[in-house]
Amino acid sequence: MATNILMPALSPTMEEGKLAKWLVKEGDVVKSGDILAEIETDKATMEFEAIDEGVIGKILVPEGTEAVKVNDPIAVLLGDDESAKDISAAMASIKDAVSKETVTKEAAKPAAPKAPEVKAPEAKAEAPKAEALKPASAPAAAAPEAKGERVFASPLAKRMAANAGIDIAAVQGSGPRGRIVKADVEAAEKSGVTKAAPAPAKTAPQAVPAAAGAQIAGIAPLPDARLFYKDGTFEEIPHDSMRKAIARRLTSAKTLIPHFYLTIDCRIDELMAMRAKLNAASPKENGFKLSVNDFVVKASALALMRVPEVNASWTDNAMLRHKHADIGVAVALDFGLITPIVMAAEGKGLSTISNEVKSLAERARAKKLKPEEFEGGSFAITNLGMFGIKQFTGVINPPHAAILAVGMGEQRPIVEKGALAIATMMTVTLSCDHRVIDGATGARFLQVFKQFIEEPASMLL
Repeated sequence: MATNILMPALSPTMEEGKLAKWLVKEGDVVKSGDILAEIETDKATMEFEAIDEGVIGKILVPEGTEAVKVNDPIAVLLGDDESAKDISAAMASIKDAVSKETVTKEAAKPAAPKAPEVKAPEAKAEAPKAEALKPASAPAAAAPEAKGERVFASPLAKRMAANAGIDIAAVQGSGPRGRIVKADVEAAEKSGVTKAAPAPAKTAPQAVPAAAGAQIAGIAPLPDARLFYKDGTFEEIPHDSMRKAIARRLTSAKTLIPHFYLTIDCRIDELMAMRAKLNAASPKENGFKLSVNDFVVKASALALMRVPEVNASWTDNAMLRHKHADIGVAVALDFGLITPIVMAAEGKGLSTISNEVKSLAERARAKKLKPEEFEGGSFAITNLGMFGIKQFTGVINPPHAAILAVGMGEQRPIVEKGALAIATMMTVTLSCDHRVIDGATGARFLQVFKQFIEEPASMLL
């Protein structure tokens, strides 16, 4: 029987992806291990290999299609003795699977047992009264929803209308492009002529959990930014998959992870001198060029080995204490941000770290990283010193428990042995997950880090 080729999950967190390019066409013979397509996730573009052998009978998803869900059929693979009839059978199996999934989802939505008993009598008792308030033109006003046309309204306006029993389709919008906003619903509620007919008894309980959930959460949705600007004064740039993923992860991290911050100044005169000396001694061919960030990566890795409580991840059941310092280094891309990982950095030399970071950054910008090269890790570094930023804080990137924000190195006046002196200083700020790291633990980490940075020769021991 024909086999459905499914959208693969190319990383543990992948839910959907873009089918960037097909490398085969209908009628091509493929065998296990052949590259079928290039799949673009929110972080990288990866090749998708065939598992079985056969003939590409039909391509179901054209290249360039975005937001293809994992495990959705994207093509049909025929065996040696199969024909177009088998493609029809495979297509039928897809429809059956979708139909069964729909039925299963509907069956999994049980009505609340108590709500119908309480709400049904009220709905029946008040039905005549509601009908008396409803004008003759109300059915026509509700026509857009009956026809399946979309009603443009802000989430807040929809919720207010539902709570007040107002037919949102009958409200005249005053926002951009006729969008219904809060003021429109308030005006309609005062007029009292747009009250919707009461819903049947069995549907009444469905509206209650939604409103209650919003109240329990205590978080109102943010207004659409377009409501504040006139048409023609801005350009809409659609979000790509990476920007959506960044928004989801960082919003979740900042909301759910209890951040606290520790800042310390490091004197880097000796580091700068050692860096210049090592770079000067680097061979012209296949050499290296060390950056301050390479020293920061090495110092962080060694400090994590000295203070292993920071080299950890939170789970609901246990703390994960990592055996190696896998350091993520934030790389800015034209289309977002990615954090490729220097694995087991505590055991690598400065030149190895330098060359590895450069290689990872180049492949990150080309979206050629493998999932294991940017997912996971135990700690992260973000450096804006090259932009002249003196100090800033970073948002923790789960599953890490901390991220180190590195500012620029600059000459500053300091007091040394009771006298004023000039030194090259660098400010770093550690963002900590308070579920994993206590204040004193974070402080001990920064003390050890500072020691390695200010005495770089100790990193070589």
